[in-house]
Amino acid sequence: MTHVSTPKTDKKTLDPRIHCDYARLVKLKTNIDGFSLFPYLKTSRQLSGRHLSKYRGRGLNFEELRHYYLGDDIRNLDWKVTLRTGKPHVRSYTEEKDHNVILCVDQRSNLFFSSVDIMKSVVAAELASLCAWRVIKESDRVGFFLITNENTEWMPPKRSQNDILHYLKKITTANQSLQVKTKEKHSISFSDSLHSLNRRNLKNSVIIIFSDWINISKEDVSLLKHLQKYNDVLSILISDPMDFSLTTTPSSKWVLSNGTHQINLEKRKDIIKANCHLEKTYQNRCEALRQLMAIKRLPFMEVSTAGNHISQFTHLLRAK
Repeated sequence: MTHVSTPKTDKKTLDPRIHCDYARLVKLKTNIDGFSLFPYLKTSRQLSGRHLSKYRGRGLNFEELRHYYLGDDIRNLDWKVTLRTGKPHVRSYTEEKDHNVILCVDQRSNLFFSSVDIMKSVVAAELASLCAWRVIKESDRVGFFLITNENTEWMPPKRSQNDILHYLKKITTANQSLQVKTKEKHSISFSDSLHSLNRRNLKNSVIIIFSDWINISKEDVSLLKHLQKYNDVLSILISDPMDFSLTTTPSSKWVLSNGTHQINLEKRKDIIKANCHLEKTYQNRCEALRQLMAIKRLPFMEVSTAGNHISQFTHLLRAK
């Protein structure tokens, strides 16, 4: 394994709202109680067939006793209840399996932004770290798929805490390399990263993607649906108030730029028009992700840059 040294950042100048701190990523393992990633990700089905799972199982949990439906396996009939009630009943179980959890962490320039409290890139890194420690506590394997301006990096699923520390150092290094002057001209696109992830041919994994999902395309949704077909994909949307609205006070004046061109918005009607476009784009992005999650009845989760992302995220998980 290649040695990765702890990122050399002057703690006196490090603002944890702008760049993540490796020590904080490690310390987040103290915040992992009271929530779980897996209650709605367990394979819950009526057991049938003769083939054993190739994944290491933890046993079966009785889930419920319910009426028989056409197509149910008659081997799961509960004869005592059936005879007592006069109606056929079957026993349903939950099969628990190990999970390979892949945390996809977007650390491109577009996430180096916040109009409130904390950069989107820091939110992504900290939530991924929180999930990693929770997965380790569950005795499952966790890996990372790091997306930067230059490339993507695959970090295979491991159970070892030392491996996770090694991965978190890489996440920290990528995060701390982000600067306002970072050029996006030759940055890989989100589509490029999804293609790269698809080439991994992942099966039966839990894939959690932390991004702001800016410029998500129809092709991206198709790639995500393919991933969702063979895995459980959770899409975490990291949003900022300025993703969908610019302030429209009488004194508001905006200069918008993509790094190459810029436009001045001084008139209130122009700002309102821009807000309509931002709101529509934002809602379309949310709806695309909601539909993707609905394929497997998984939750659509959104966290903000307001500085309470840890409690916000864990609350969403507890609420599901």
